[in-house]
Formats: sequence, structure tokens, C-alpha cells
Amino acid sequence: MRAVELYAGAGGLAMGVSLAGFESLAVVEWDKWACDTVRENQRRGYPLVANWPLNEGDVRDLDWSTVPKDIELLAGGPPCQPFSMGGKHQAHDDKRDMFPATVQIVRQLRPKAFIIENVKGLTRSSFANYFEYIKLQLEFPEAPRRGHESWFDHLMRLQAEKTSGRMHDGALTYNVTSTLVNAADYGVPQKRERVFIVGTRSDLNIDWHFPDATHSEDALLHSQWVTGEYWSRHRIAKKSRPSMPDKLSARVRRLGATSPKEAPWRTVRDAIADLPDPRTRAALAVRDHRFQDGAKVYPGHTGSPLDQPAKTIKAGDHGVPGGENMMVHPDGSVRYFTARETARIQTFPDGYVFHGSWTETMRQLGNAVPVALARLVASSVGQAILEADCRSVSAMALGARAAA
Repeated sequence: MRAVELYAGAGGLAMGVSLAGFESLAVVEWDKWACDTVRENQRRGYPLVANWPLNEGDVRDLDWSTVPKDIELLAGGPPCQPFSMGGKHQAHDDKRDMFPATVQIVRQLRPKAFIIENVKGLTRSSFANYFEYIKLQLEFPEAPRRGHESWFDHLMRLQAEKTSGRMHDGALTYNVTSTLVNAADYGVPQKRERVFIVGTRSDLNIDWHFPDATHSEDALLHSQWVTGEYWSRHRIAKKSRPSMPDKLSARVRRLGATSPKEAPWRTVRDAIADLPDPRTRAALAVRDHRFQDGAKVYPGHTGSPLDQPAKTIKAGDHGVPGGENMMVHPDGSVRYFTARETARIQTFPDGYVFHGSWTETMRQLGNAVPVALARLVASSVGQAILEADCRSVSAMALGARAAA
């Protein structure tokens, strides 16, 4: 199966797509530092990215006529700053809004499916109309905005055409689903809420739904405070285990009589347990695992507890905002995550290295899609495409036999 990756960044979503069995025909990213990261891993012969056809530049400038139509998958995470909680919230008025370009590429390539990832802020009530507009453009990519038509007038026209059913006859259309996902519910050691917009081409009758959650907070609490399995697994003696927070006591009592079917949320400790302390000489043998001094706790600047999934790893123009990229030990002491620890939290493989300073690497990681989550979503879409292809082949075979 063939795929194109847009806005690839350091490669999180694209790596997940590759792990799901897709062959990359084009990997596009405009940021030089992120491209240098991919190129450095290609130079080192890292297998997942070794054969990526990397294009450094704007997706709007690429000659898409060189890419075959009817590819299986188009994937990408358009720049999130227009919709981010930490951004200026300008949406359609932000020059970095790349959703119009994404729709145009869907129209040109006619992929069997697309996967688009973006920040939770896209679902805010203040963006409700524009979020609906994004989804309708992806649903009807062959009804582009007219010359002097405002985006809102275009939205009204798309809504009217959807209601009338005019766009369903012979035109390129997609069945579009949007889902707000917490990465922790899928085995990522991080509470990262993101929107996935997935579309499947209407003429292919692809039956797809977002995968069910595999992990839960209840299961983590059960393993920590009911069975104690979590602490035993990490070889923490009973006398050294932290006390259960009072706010959890009633909830844990309710869990005592049940055994959650999901696996426990993965914690920071789960992700980095086998890495040496970055302040020791042993850390010198681990790439991208260097201690960064200066971590402090103050109002509005708190870190990620060791025995919970990390808070959302963030990117910032001036270092680390809000303390989300800082670890809090059970005794209250804090330090910054190293780049390698952050990569673990974003589920990048240990063999994958990053180009640039700690601050630059953290920016790349903060903008990335967790590799494990990307693989899960891409695998589910790929399986749905293959199943639809099999149904189509079976139907044609039956038709041929009937005609004979």
C-alpha cells in the first residue's frame, strides 16, 4: 500500500504509517531542523526512514502530478498554531492554516483514505463553524472555494449541497469521521489529547471506525492501589511506596471489587525505567540523554508525576512552557526530561536520533504525533482498505461466474 505524508516534522506520524505497512511515495516537511533529523537518520541507515523520498519545502510548491492518483493513504498533521490553546487562535485568518492546501492535495491525489491529526483546540466552540468547514471541504473536495467567496459563504454552500445530495452523484466524496483521542488510552505514556480526522473514499464502501481504547486510568489505579502489581513490577519495596492520595480513596474502593478489562495507562516510570539517571556517567552511553539544569516549580509551572502518564509534551519558541516537560519525583524534586526520555514518552524508537540542541529537539518532539498512536490508527485504516478491496474482488468474481 502506498502513502504520502504531509507536514511530516521529525517523522512521528510518517514512522507510524511505515510501521503499519505503507510505502512512502513522498514525505514533505518545510522545517530545516526536522528535515535534518530525518536526513541524519537516513545517513545512519535507520531502516524505517532509509528509503523515504524526503522533500524539504512547502506542500503547495510540490509537483503533485509526479505522484500516482488513487494511492491508499494521505496522512499529515497541518501546523497546529492557528488552533492551539497556546497560540493566537486566528484559525482561517492565520497564514499558517494549511487545511486549504491539504484539501487541494486530496482533490489532486484522490487517496483511498486520509488521516489528519491536529490539536484539541480545533474543537473549541469558538472554532465550531470553521471545524465544520474543514470537514465539509474534506468531504467534498471537488467543490472548492470560488474566487471572491468568503470561507463562511463557502461553508453555507457546502452545507446546502450536502443537504441536497447534489455532490453525491459521480463526484469525489469522502466519508469523514472526527474523533478526540487521549493518547494515554492507547498505550502512550502521555495524556495527549488530539483530534483525528479520518476520511475514506465514498465509492469504495470502506467500513472504518476509530479503534477502541486499549488502556485506562482505572486499570492503572487498580494495579497501583488495589493489587500493588505496579510497584512490584518496578521493584519498589512496600516501605518505599508513596501513599495513596486522599482524593483517590473513594474511587479506589469502587475499583476493589472489579478488574478492569483494559491494560493500565503507561506512566513516565514505565517509559524510562531502564534509562540511567542523566546525571551519572552511565548516561553518556545513551544518545540524546543529557541532563538539563534549571528546573523549578512555581505557580503555573508544574511537572509530570513519575507514576502517571506525562502531561502533554509541548513545543515552545523559548524553551519549555508551563513545566509540562519537567518530571516530578515522589519526593517532590524536579528535573527536566532529557531528549531521549521525551522521545520515549512520544514512543519514538531508541535508535532514532534528533538533530539540533535540546531546545530544538524538544520543539520537534512537542510537535510530533506519538509513533505508537500513529501506527495504531494507520493500521486500522490499512486493514479497512484491504478488507474493502477483498470484498470488491469477491463481488467481481461472483459477478463473472453469474455472467458465465
